[in-house]
Amino acid sequence: MPWCLALALAFALCLLPAAAEVPSQPYTWKNVKIGGGGFIPGIVFSPVEKGLVYLRSDMGGAYRWDQTLGAWIPLHDQLRESSYFGTESVAPDPVDPNVVYLAAGMSRRDPAAMMRSRDRGQTWDVFPVSFTMGGNENGRGVGERLAVDPNQTNILYFASRHDGLQRSTDHAETWNQVDAFPLKGIPVPPGGGFGAGFGGGFGGGPDAGAGLSFVLFDAATGAPGSPTPVIYVGSTDPGDAHLFRSRDSGKTWDAIAGEPDKKLLPCHAALDSQSNLYVSYCNGVGPSGITDGAVWKLNTKTDEWTDITPDRSSDRPPGGYGGITVDRQRPGTIAVSTLDRFQTSDTVWRSTDGGATWKDLVGHSEREARETPFLYWGETTPKLGWWMAALAIDPFDSDHACYATGATIYATHDVGRLDSDEVTHWKPWVIGIEQTAVLALASPPSGPHLISAFGDIGGFTHDDLAVSPPIQDDPIFTNTNLIDFAGQNPSVVVRAGTPHTRNSPTLAYSEDAGHTWQPLVTPPQPPDPNAAAAAPPGAGPGRFGFGRGRPGVGFAVSADGQTLIVTPRVAMRTRDRGQSWKEATGLPAGVRPVADRVNPRKFYALDFSQSAIYASQDDGESFTRVDSSGLPETAPDTPRNREAMWPLQATLDHEGDLWYVSRTAGLFHSGDGGATFHKLEAAPTMIALAFGQAPPGHSYPALFCLGTLNDVKAVWRSDDIGETWLRINDDQHQWGTRFRSIAADPRIFGRVYIGTDGRGIFYGTPSGEEALAR
Repeated sequence: MPWCLALALAFALCLLPAAAEVPSQPYTWKNVKIGGGGFIPGIVFSPVEKGLVYLRSDMGGAYRWDQTLGAWIPLHDQLRESSYFGTESVAPDPVDPNVVYLAAGMSRRDPAAMMRSRDRGQTWDVFPVSFTMGGNENGRGVGERLAVDPNQTNILYFASRHDGLQRSTDHAETWNQVDAFPLKGIPVPPGGGFGAGFGGGFGGGPDAGAGLSFVLFDAATGAPGSPTPVIYVGSTDPGDAHLFRSRDSGKTWDAIAGEPDKKLLPCHAALDSQSNLYVSYCNGVGPSGITDGAVWKLNTKTDEWTDITPDRSSDRPPGGYGGITVDRQRPGTIAVSTLDRFQTSDTVWRSTDGGATWKDLVGHSEREARETPFLYWGETTPKLGWWMAALAIDPFDSDHACYATGATIYATHDVGRLDSDEVTHWKPWVIGIEQTAVLALASPPSGPHLISAFGDIGGFTHDDLAVSPPIQDDPIFTNTNLIDFAGQNPSVVVRAGTPHTRNSPTLAYSEDAGHTWQPLVTPPQPPDPNAAAAAPPGAGPGRFGFGRGRPGVGFAVSADGQTLIVTPRVAMRTRDRGQSWKEATGLPAGVRPVADRVNPRKFYALDFSQSAIYASQDDGESFTRVDSSGLPETAPDTPRNREAMWPLQATLDHEGDLWYVSRTAGLFHSGDGGATFHKLEAAPTMIALAFGQAPPGHSYPALFCLGTLNDVKAVWRSDDIGETWLRINDDQHQWGTRFRSIAADPRIFGRVYIGTDGRGIFYGTPSGEEALAR
């Protein structure tokens, strides 16, 4: 078997249902509604069917707009491969509306594939490729990289990051580098993983290359049945030329002379019916780190360039230009978004005369976001946007336009009002989209059924799972990393995270089950004789780095909600909501406790370095080491990530009942406060564990976990204290196995909440029991 076919077969197998037979129970799964929430780098309208639209996210897969349902349909939920949720590019077939292609791959260290659907994304043919992608790396907002020849649709081109220009002649099944193309790609740096090289991480900057940026066919230069002669390709790699053209269907290529300064990189392009090519430029590939940019127009018949940059004032804010689009119904009407204007706000400029004059949405637009109120961020008006790489005008409706930000998509049906200087009206276009990273979940025994902690958009208290709630405020966090409630007094809730505004508190508490909040002033730390163990960045009176600190930084709230212990380095204890603090003695530095869920005087902690349990029976005032047995070596399970679910957990409604989740040694249970542990031999290898309502006729909670059993990574439930386990998600609900957090409902048997990395929160209930769940 040729090596390429063997590679394709090996990767294709990862998408098939697992071969191992495992016990299972059917579940019904639904999203908890937030609405949007993450970065959408690309939106593409079908050129052949009105109302058919696709969008791609950087870590949550792709979606299709369903005009009949009035909602976005997720297209990746049945996939097991996590990397394919980083969508590098999307290309609807320009002739057949049922066909769509995706380029999928999270980062250069992960598997990559071309995906083809002949039924609008309901099912996929997956063709693994040898070249790398970066759907969640630098430059993920450029494009579109993938394009279908409108005159001969078996031909596709892909503008890759590190492997030059790629071409397929068999509807994306096989790919080969275009040898005639002058740029062969800059190889992945040795050891280059996620975000490595070219500026690193999510940044931009002048040297932040992302390879080739877009492919455009000029359909008017050809005829159906033959390859389109004229093709344009952009490049962000260093060099004297950044825009290339072929006039002979890709056989030969030439750089187009007369571009802007070579330090400016072409990120997006659009071709209109009057032979004008519009190109947006940035001095980096973004979506951040950009300080300058421009917009240029090329008359493709004369090769004459014109600078049509909307804002050339000397005092313009730093930033470049991102999405660019043309109005197919009105020649000469174009729009372009700014990119990375963090000093003010990004915006959209629109021109009706080919870029000679422009109008700015600022001052000519209103945004209303009541259905997704987190977008207000505590203000009276939602921000116009940031990270605005995606912009599109509906090819069938000149008044319908949309743009995406780092948190949502806004759409309007009256953009033409700009012609008469009237106000345009924009609303989030996000029904069905849940594109967020969920860092922690809690389901109290009373009050709201769910309280959540998110990356980038703070956290929420969910009184109705079908309604997007307001963001938790006073203070607002950017990331909420930790959340917990008092076991016997669940109206007391505590959360910690990264402040939304500089020098704001990093800890807050609620006494009404998470509906209103008060900031909590955290203690200054005692002097540290060991500089290497100093408090994390941001430490000091009133705040310390819950958002940036070591994994051991955390808190524990007693079962009655009266005592709070925080552990920036030295554990500190308060019983008056932070008015005064005392050191909790006997607990090693950096060791984080958990509270007994029943007895308010008891706390427990695990020192991973010593494999030792510590306990307090005096309300956290002092801790002593427990002479315990049965606990495995715990050093390998030391949390490396502040957002990881904590390995030591206390069971609801059972005093002294502890569980230790070891990723290396298995699952361990103690019923005597940590004195003895025994291993559950049949348990999955777990990421996280949660406790739900006891099964009918039982008194001990049902256990739920995220983990792997019989080589199947899935969501599991045990009704017999961990002796046997049922798989409760199925092959249509795998979400790339991008599991991030879990909580189970102590009031509804069988209900579980799953936090994903890219697809928001799902809640599941045994099928046939939805009425009970409501």
